[in-house]
Amino acid sequence: MTAVALTNVSKVFNPGRPDEVVALSGIDLTIGHGQFVSLIGPSGCGKSTLLRLIADLIPATAGTVEVAGKPASRARLDQEYGIAFQQAGLFEWRTVQRNVELPLELRGASRAERRARAAEMLALVGLADFAGHYPAQLSGGMQQRVAIARALAVHPPLLLMDEPFGALDEMTRERLQAELLAICAKTGTSTVFVTHSISEAVFLSNRVVVMSPRPGRITATVDVDLPARDDAARQSPAYFDAITEVRRALRGDAAAAATS
Repeated sequence: MTAVALTNVSKVFNPGRPDEVVALSGIDLTIGHGQFVSLIGPSGCGKSTLLRLIADLIPATAGTVEVAGKPASRARLDQEYGIAFQQAGLFEWRTVQRNVELPLELRGASRAERRARAAEMLALVGLADFAGHYPAQLSGGMQQRVAIARALAVHPPLLLMDEPFGALDEMTRERLQAELLAICAKTGTSTVFVTHSISEAVFLSNRVVVMSPRPGRITATVDVDLPARDDAARQSPAYFDAITEVRRALRGDAAAAATS
């Protein structure tokens, strides 16, 4: 099954006004079930806008957006995806467990089901012992793990992530990258991941989608085939070759663009 399909998608903010901005133009992208795809490009190229179109948080100006074979608007109502942003966005007055329960609560799940699912998700991200804590009692990395647990609470087939590790230190970031991959492998979740980091995109992804400066277009797609996704992979020739290829694509080298 196709997790995401975008066909000739464009997004224009303030159309027809003096402050009109063409954010995206002619986006065609298909993401298969279980794939991990990163979006990378210069600041302002429309990566986060594209993610929000997939999530139906904003409408496309032109083209079609489908998630799990449905229009994005229907997929949002059916909770076909979970979403996590750079800021964890936890409610300070709710415990960790009750933060994770929130999407289930909104869906009308019973108290027993909410508690069981929250416990399952917190165990998955290694925070079972912190269920009764409040967000202010957690480190930034722990808060992001709670946000991921919350995004996965309804067992969505698709996970949308907008620079979720961008504000973390390098060691925490690398640890959470490995944990995220383990979670996605265990749950079979498809993932669309926005990042500014070439190394992060390469380590996490099956495919890295490279975007141009505004108006954002897809200029190259780099397939990544690493022998494993562990510390040894970060030292492998395949890892450095993929980083070089993505860097060349971001610079607009003709040879890199030809691989798209």
